[in-house]
Amino acid sequence: FARTVVYMVRHDADGAFGLVINRPGPALPFASLLRQMQIDPGDATGRIRVHEGGPVEARRGFVLHTAEYATNGAERVADDVALTTRPDVLADIARGSGPRRYRFLHGYAGWRGGQLEDEIAAGAWITVSADPEILFDEDYATKWARATARRRLNI
Repeated sequence: FARTVVYMVRHDADGAFGLVINRPGPALPFASLLRQMQIDPGDATGRIRVHEGGPVEARRGFVLHTAEYATNGAERVADDVALTTRPDVLADIARGSGPRRYRFLHGYAGWRGGQLEDEIAAGAWITVSADPEILFDEDYATKWARATARRRLNI
């Protein structure tokens, strides 16, 4: 997890669930990805980048996206951020009717109750408020530096 930026989706007494946002993977042809997921690709063209969301359940897919895309199964996790696990969101993206901005990720980062708090107390993690630009832009090389620049220092 060195220099990893994790968008925390949920964090409560039972544990934490986050998605790594600065580990881009390959860009795959939309049509073949949809066929693999047993979705009719229609006339889908172009490519979609697959991001490494974390080491847990690496075969599970997530789409983190802007919240204006409100469909069945989309869960709003912040003011302008939602999470969808239904594969039809990918077909909507391919057709141009999906969310304005998004990240397609496989896997997630997870912690049991109290584990993340212990790691933060030990200095293993820095916490900052979320920034949609960092979350959704393509400048992967600077995401960690830009995120850490947002931290507040208490003197």
